[in-house]
Amino acid sequence: MTVTHSGIELGGQLVPHMMPPSIDPIRVLHVIQNLNYGGMERLLADIVRGLDRSRFEAHVLVLQYFGRFADGLQEVAQLHQAPRMSRWSMLRPTALARQVASIAPHVVHTHSGVWYKASLAARMAGVRRIIHTEHGRQSPDPLAYRAIDSLAARRTDIVVAVSEPLRQQLIATRVAPARRMCVVQNGVDTNLYCPRPDDGALRREIGVDEHVPIIGSIGRLERIKGYDVMIDAFARLLSTWTDGPKPVLVLAGEGSQREQIEKMICERGIASHVRLLGWRNDAQALYAGFTLFTMSSRSEGTSVSLLEAMSAGLCPVVTDVGGNANVLGAELAHRLTPSEDPDALGAAWRQALRDRGALVADGAAARARVLREFSISAMIHEYERLYATDTGGAVH
Repeated sequence: MTVTHSGIELGGQLVPHMMPPSIDPIRVLHVIQNLNYGGMERLLADIVRGLDRSRFEAHVLVLQYFGRFADGLQEVAQLHQAPRMSRWSMLRPTALARQVASIAPHVVHTHSGVWYKASLAARMAGVRRIIHTEHGRQSPDPLAYRAIDSLAARRTDIVVAVSEPLRQQLIATRVAPARRMCVVQNGVDTNLYCPRPDDGALRREIGVDEHVPIIGSIGRLERIKGYDVMIDAFARLLSTWTDGPKPVLVLAGEGSQREQIEKMICERGIASHVRLLGWRNDAQALYAGFTLFTMSSRSEGTSVSLLEAMSAGLCPVVTDVGGNANVLGAELAHRLTPSEDPDALGAAWRQALRDRGALVADGAAARARVLREFSISAMIHEYERLYATDTGGAVH
């Protein structure tokens, strides 16, 4: 890389310096692996759709492929796909830097999974401001990941954690210094995800009558989400269930552990009481059919699915990891269970399903909490503030 008076030379091609805009709009480039499955991908799409277009020009660059959450996004943002990169691109992502420079963003906003490479490419391209959002990580996280991310943090102006426990983890493990960190809590569209009556569509689809409790979960079928623990817990619950019609467990989502989960279900002889729906685009309808919402995660940032379910008026029963306790708050803390404990999770389901009055009351409390603390407008406003503040503290 050669810096000249006219710009930056990358691989023999001259590209302009990245300079802050003198007038709006501020050009923001989001960088992510793909826009297929998961809360992070959905959240990025929500941020892009919600930005004030009179002040911000949105671009999205995927390093792999677009995926489901890219549908319709081209109406509010310019979409880009990274070129094929060599195995050495982690050391020197020249092609990516050239592409970033051609977009000429004033701000590059990286997301979990691309931090090191994308931040390096942004600095090579002369981008003035880099923001990174950490959406969640293992706890404890591998030492090698910490080392790589700590290097990325040095060239990042602001590191955003989606929950206070995640911020504390990043500081404690020396991934990022406290002075560069802030918390922006995830938010959801509370008008879109609102309580609605159960029209019976889900029950007809999965073949259960109106008296059968439905324990529902939506998420990526990956180890970090703890679905093996959930299957264990559900098998134990069924084996001792005496409170009327046996419940059904409904899982919506895809991921690398699907085959393992299917195998566990068969081995435990509970296939007639479990439904794997795969990826769905009708989460609102699913929430309307669920009796309660559950998660068995080993680690979480601030779960978008949990916020959606609570916004839809569902009582949550989730593991006490990451940002989950903060999402539930003091009024719903009794619905938290330890991670890696199938007996505790099953007992929490049983307690919730036995007392329908408390279940409904906690669903209403869940809705009220999201309205009060986790609105999408508050989240987007905070990101807009970060985009509009340069490294010296000035606001455009």
